[in-house]
Amino acid sequence: MAIDDFRGRTALVTGGASGIGLATARLLASRGARVAVLDRVKPDDQEQELLPVVADVTDDAAVRAAVAEAASLLGTAMAGGLDILVNNAGIGAIGTVEDNDDAEWHRVYDVNVVGIVRTTRAALPLLRQAAARKGSAAIVNTCSIAATAGLPQRALYSATKGAVYALTLAMAADYVAENIRVNCVNPGTADTPWVGRLLDAAPDPVAERTALNARQPMGRLVTAGEVAAAIAYLAGPDAGATTGTALAVDGGMGGLRVRPR
Repeated sequence: MAIDDFRGRTALVTGGASGIGLATARLLASRGARVAVLDRVKPDDQEQELLPVVADVTDDAAVRAAVAEAASLLGTAMAGGLDILVNNAGIGAIGTVEDNDDAEWHRVYDVNVVGIVRTTRAALPLLRQAAARKGSAAIVNTCSIAATAGLPQRALYSATKGAVYALTLAMAADYVAENIRVNCVNPGTADTPWVGRLLDAAPDPVAERTALNARQPMGRLVTAGEVAAAIAYLAGPDAGATTGTALAVDGGMGGLRVRPR
């Protein structure tokens, strides 16, 4: 794949200040895209190649203002739209259905599911401009293996990611005629700051990391860079005929049944 295959394209990455979002933003920028990141905080961007906009995806007015600001920073109003939207902002949750109250269920759904709706709704006029001008635009949602596999102590999180998967399919059907492709990535357990905080809070962090590694047939956590590479593929020109697809980046967790090591 060419190093500059995203040259001349613009992208907006939500949750882009850390983890998978930051890895994705940096990868797209390194391959030629102009990239804005939307997060509650600004990213630690030493190269200053990313264009930060600050908003909480649970605030519709703030999201609309941030998308407009991103368009201004990217110059999309003059250049003809937004080529790529990566809906990556999300939060985790631990527990069975007994362990989280109604307020927590509403809070996590508000970020993980309705946050995608708000950002996509605000960005669609720009995505339509890009599709009309260049023939296509792309949306990639960050979903999870939790959408399709039963994981212990992840009832609330899994429910939101199942909704993201269904939402991805519905959006793909809604916008295929407008040449806006919609796909999602389904990472396994990834080595991100959120997982790091879970490990730090465990009674035995080393044992917990060992267990998470062993849960994935490849015997290790997925890296943020590996998920970013999958997102870049789905957003890029080589996936021009791909829409309504969930791409697993899970170390074989979803489909393999191997003997314990």
